[in-house]
Amino acid sequence: MTTPQILAFAIVGAMMALFVWGRLRYDLVALLALFTAVVAGIVPYDKAFSGFSDDIVIIVASALLVSAAVQRSGIVEILLRPIAPRLTSTTAQVTVLAGLVALLSGFVKNIGALAMLMPVAFQLARKNNTSVFYLLMPMAFAALLGGIVTLVGTSPNVIVARMRGELLGEPFEMFDFTPVGACLALGGVIFLAFGWRLLPGHRKGAASMDEAFNLEDYTTEVTIPDESPLVGKSVGEIERLSEGEVEVLTLLRLRVRINQPPAKTKLRAGNMLILVGQPDALKRVTDETKLKLVRGENTGEIDAPEDDIGVMEAIVTEQSPLVDRSATQYRLYEHHQVNLLAVSRSGRRIPHRIGSTRLRAGDVIVLQGNLNTMPEALGELRCLPLAQRNVQLGRGRRGLLPVAVLAFAMLLMAVGAVPVAIAFFGAAVVILLIRALTLREAYEVVEWPLLVMLGAIIPVSDALRTTGGTDLIAGWLSALSQGLPPTGALALMMAAAMAVTPFLNNAAAVLVMAPIAAGFAKNLGYNPDPFLMAVAIGAACDFLTPIGHQCNTLVMSAGGYRFGDYARLGAPLSIFVLVVGVPLIALFWPFAR
Repeated sequence: MTTPQILAFAIVGAMMALFVWGRLRYDLVALLALFTAVVAGIVPYDKAFSGFSDDIVIIVASALLVSAAVQRSGIVEILLRPIAPRLTSTTAQVTVLAGLVALLSGFVKNIGALAMLMPVAFQLARKNNTSVFYLLMPMAFAALLGGIVTLVGTSPNVIVARMRGELLGEPFEMFDFTPVGACLALGGVIFLAFGWRLLPGHRKGAASMDEAFNLEDYTTEVTIPDESPLVGKSVGEIERLSEGEVEVLTLLRLRVRINQPPAKTKLRAGNMLILVGQPDALKRVTDETKLKLVRGENTGEIDAPEDDIGVMEAIVTEQSPLVDRSATQYRLYEHHQVNLLAVSRSGRRIPHRIGSTRLRAGDVIVLQGNLNTMPEALGELRCLPLAQRNVQLGRGRRGLLPVAVLAFAMLLMAVGAVPVAIAFFGAAVVILLIRALTLREAYEVVEWPLLVMLGAIIPVSDALRTTGGTDLIAGWLSALSQGLPPTGALALMMAAAMAVTPFLNNAAAVLVMAPIAAGFAKNLGYNPDPFLMAVAIGAACDFLTPIGHQCNTLVMSAGGYRFGDYARLGAPLSIFVLVVGVPLIALFWPFAR
């Protein structure tokens, strides 16, 4: 073993140990490993930052952005509504979500399927007071399992098919992977339906700020425009659409005021409603029914670029000039160019119009304005801003457009028109062009620590290959395979592919292991096909770390996972794939030529 190889193994081993230790944040560990590798000379200076331009960085960032747009489009709630009441247990949620993502991953890229269904997991978790910690990792693993069912589901299948064409003259076809892949995917989903309990308990995952603040419901005021689908419907339709999360406190019709209107009361264009509920429920109802928020009298359009317009929450202090005055009396917009959208008052509901409601010390208010000048306005108003939460009142949606953009990107990938990185990048750009997300929101939803970790870790992992470390591993495997029966050699190849994938990523693992597998089979007189299949499945089924596949990386921060959490659920699943996959391959792909 050469000195560069020793250094490469030492640095990668130390990096993995620090990941498992968990005392240093993962992006800092990756940066430390990269710096050490550069100083040691195993990563050239001109290659030190090559990882930040790697396709996987673009794929993960774009998938996060597209997923956020799908989540905010409203389609998630529409799809969830028929089945949500039945998915009350974590087991039911894991089973349905894992099954759906596995099924979808068989026909589109697995990371695309995961990105589309992640918002559903967040919705279910919030509605049932469960944690996404128990949902996202099983979904990521199910996406990997579903990807092995067809040629287009995952990169290892595509690469193995291409390499078979180069080695044997004919590539694998679209459904050559299906007999083995479908059995493993089905068995894996069944395992995940119960195996999620292997994850550590009492961890909530990435808690949103909505969970951090235990605030009372907000009261807001809306008007019914002519184009609203609520025209001619009843008050009860609003509560039905919100699944009881939004209540109509008051109906204002001309000069008639109806407090607590009966559910059968008909709604007309021009009616004003005072609604109470949590911000996400209020936004969902107002967007689906095209209701317009009433910003009170003496308000106006905010003079600022659209990307800079947003909302902030603040607490009214005793020193605030708003105390005992309404927004209309104070002429809030004229003085500070902000609009009052909603009010939350602990222990009491507010049946009055928002503009005429006298504010009190302790009220939590939602203000809309220029985010660049909002802090100054809050200071003048003597209001304390709350830590930013994902409050979207006053923002419209784009309905099916984000889903259509993602579906079109999936189609382009499925037919091989564009690479996965270009498809996701293009989808992200279109999402921004159609205003499904503002630029400010796009920068907020991207998990920058994840991208830093990926960009730093890629050249470190590649150092194993450039120093000849992977060739050394290949030699050891060949020596260990001597004298083993065919199924034993097959199991060794699959296990080796699983072992090296976290260090090389799945595509590189296939490129390294597939020629070894084919050459080894040829030397022993076996059919290369089962060994190529073993490499494809082993490289695609990386359940042990968050860095071997972008699906695992995508859920790391969102689920609040630590490096060691993956092995708790992933190790038994890996053993299942190994124990079940080897005889399945031997059954469908005989060793004899």
